[in-house]
Amino acid sequence: MKTLKTIVLIFALGALAYSCKNENQDASTSSTASETETTTNEKTGQAFIDDDGSTPNCLQIAIGSPDHKTLVAAVQAAQVENALVNVGPLTVFAPTDAAFAALPEGTVENLVKPENKATLANILKYHVTPGNLNTSILTKLKKLGQVNNQYIQIEVIDGKPVIGGANIIASVKAGNGIVHVIDKVLLPPTEE
Repeated sequence: MKTLKTIVLIFALGALAYSCKNENQDASTSSTASETETTTNEKTGQAFIDDDGSTPNCLQIAIGSPDHKTLVAAVQAAQVENALVNVGPLTVFAPTDAAFAALPEGTVENLVKPENKATLANILKYHVTPGNLNTSILTKLKKLGQVNNQYIQIEVIDGKPVIGGANIIASVKAGNGIVHVIDKVLLPPTEE
């Protein structure tokens, strides 16, 4: 009930502010119009909101990591930033720059081309699963349903989960889930 009152109060204040227009709008209207045009060309969505006060989300963790520059560049090229900042919870398997470097020469450069955006987005979504799955939970599972609607196999080797052949080398809690740093890029199975 308190939330409803707060929303009504905010709405009323907004309506009041809107109704109190300044009569000398001719100069400010033209500058506001050009500012609006500039603003609409910018990226929108949760991924582009500045927030220094809360626990970093999965995307912010990757951006802040010196070992995930290639992953961040790929996420930006595929324009899937918002998928990593959704409310979640999400489990993100984040390959290191070294994992991307281990791919055949030219693979990353080819994938970030605009014409390969859909393929790159599919690969990146294969690195995300719904839920907040720590390593102890992962050791109890045989496979995971990924965001791209495909499954990935899990093996347990020496008591540790191995995701699609990738080892988890670190785990970081995020505001919207967990990021597992992995040593291999996960490639979705090709449909035949």
